[in-house]
Amino acid sequence: MTALPRAGSSLAERTDAALEQASAFLTARQHRDGWWKGELRTNVTMDAEDLLMRQFLGILLEEDLAQTARWIRSEQRADGTWATFPGGPGDLSTTVEAYAALRLAGDLPDAPHMAAAAAFVREQGGIAACRVFTRIWLALFGEWPWDQLPAMPPELVLLPRWVPLNVYDWACWARQTVVPITVVATLRPVRRLPFALPELHVGPRRSRRGAGPAGRLFGLLDFALSWYGALPVQPGRELAMRRAAEWILARQEADGGWGGIQPPWVYSILALHLLGYPLSHPALVAAVAGLEGFLVREQTPDGPVRRLEACQSPVWDTCLAVTVLLDAGVDPHDEAIARATDWLVGEEIGVRGDWAVRRPRLAPGGWAFEFANDGYPDVDDTAEVVLALDRVPDRPGLPGAIERGVRWTVGMQSRDGGWGAFDADNTRRLVEQLPFCDFGAVIDPPSADVTAHVVEMLAARGLAAGDPCRRGVRWLLDAQEPDGSWFGRWGANHVYGTGAVVPALVAAGLSAASPPVTRALGWLVAHQNPDGGWGEDMRSYRDPAWRGRGASTPSQTAWALLALLAADGDAQAVERGVGWLLDTQREDGGWDEPFHTGTGFPGDFFITYEMYRDVFPLSALGRFRRALG
Repeated sequence: MTALPRAGSSLAERTDAALEQASAFLTARQHRDGWWKGELRTNVTMDAEDLLMRQFLGILLEEDLAQTARWIRSEQRADGTWATFPGGPGDLSTTVEAYAALRLAGDLPDAPHMAAAAAFVREQGGIAACRVFTRIWLALFGEWPWDQLPAMPPELVLLPRWVPLNVYDWACWARQTVVPITVVATLRPVRRLPFALPELHVGPRRSRRGAGPAGRLFGLLDFALSWYGALPVQPGRELAMRRAAEWILARQEADGGWGGIQPPWVYSILALHLLGYPLSHPALVAAVAGLEGFLVREQTPDGPVRRLEACQSPVWDTCLAVTVLLDAGVDPHDEAIARATDWLVGEEIGVRGDWAVRRPRLAPGGWAFEFANDGYPDVDDTAEVVLALDRVPDRPGLPGAIERGVRWTVGMQSRDGGWGAFDADNTRRLVEQLPFCDFGAVIDPPSADVTAHVVEMLAARGLAAGDPCRRGVRWLLDAQEPDGSWFGRWGANHVYGTGAVVPALVAAGLSAASPPVTRALGWLVAHQNPDGGWGEDMRSYRDPAWRGRGASTPSQTAWALLALLAADGDAQAVERGVGWLLDTQREDGGWDEPFHTGTGFPGDFFITYEMYRDVFPLSALGRFRRALG
């Protein structure tokens, strides 16, 4: 490989200047309590559903409606549609929900932007072709018949955990959403809107059924459950509804929400309300008030807008910020690092959550993604927090928090050697065949990116030779794609997966010259853009032709560089990637990133993490500068 430029060269000097600017920019954004948090932006379904929920509850304010509608309009594409990610194709269900919200705000069907949206909806098959979740929202207002939705029985909550399709077969985000939805779908409320949506219907109102033997089998099950639901007497239904309410209330977090994410939050509010809990009940008061903390309000040239974050990521953002500042050469004793350390130590979770259903003897530990989500610490955050805290000077409570985090993470290893995000061995795919599971991931199997972060953390703690780490390495080697890359579950996509796995394998002792690593590096170099950066379009989750292809972004370029730097990869590719980051840095030290590079549900739901554009380039530049000597 070609030699890297020596210290004192033009590139080294530019890198030093960029590191100084980027470090100052990032440090200035730290909250006085020690944490960092960037906005987490998704698509307008969050905002449309917020308006529809408030309309259903009778608490929608005109000012909120106007500001949110202004935001939804600003996100409409030139062809009249709304997409799930910037630059992506129009999405039917997203467009239907946005359209309904704008009708609520007073936009008329014959307005050009509304007519264009409605035409797209009809071309795509109308409301009948929408996903189940969208049709549930429309059923709440009489725009879709409840009896043409898949059966969603609340008796699911009564099934013991050894029975297939019990709620613990679902991923944590799915189970928290499904339980309240079963309540709503059983009670089948209808509260009419002041308008109808005939312009969005095409042909007969038929619900979609799965194809193949499994689809037919679950279609029969759906028919049987619907028949049961129509009986005048349903044994166990009253108990199931009461148990569902107890299950929901037991998982409400300190901020009033559920799981720190929008779907279970809004459906839990609706379920409790329909079960007779008044809006003045403490649980609902806290739930509605808690949503205010997820609202982003800002002034635009067209007026004030209001949008809802689907989730918030302060723990994730803070541990990444600590790591990248240290990569950039910030003194570990720096006040910003000390405040962040103390805050992270204080966020350690010391109670049991649903993860203990499969790991009943495992002691609590670890960290969650959000400010308040004690029931669901996750493996990914815990691994990254430990990686960050392992590099800072001792602070009160630090050693114990790290040890408990490591122990909990090791205990969450799945039988196959990999790690999922929230649960161990959450791999039973039967639930994916249910007719109402037509959107998003509903299980939480091990993934390459999470497993890589754990392997890297264990290696940093001196545990690379231990059985958990060796099994993790074996899982990663087995999961490598034929082209040399790795799939990225929580980031886009093969660039993210490969950028995570290569540094982990090298840290765990795999030679940089080993075939798996050299194949991965070869894939990265082959997918470098002509401008020197890397990018991968979200369509790669559905279409393999998009793997490693897309406009260059700061975060994805940094992920590729982190892998190349970890394994002493192609120096020319590294230099071109660093040059792209230097050329695109703003004068204030940050970067612009107009694309989603985070993933919620592969193929269905995508995220822009505001901090990604600034933290990952800073880390890549810092490690590059260290490689220069």
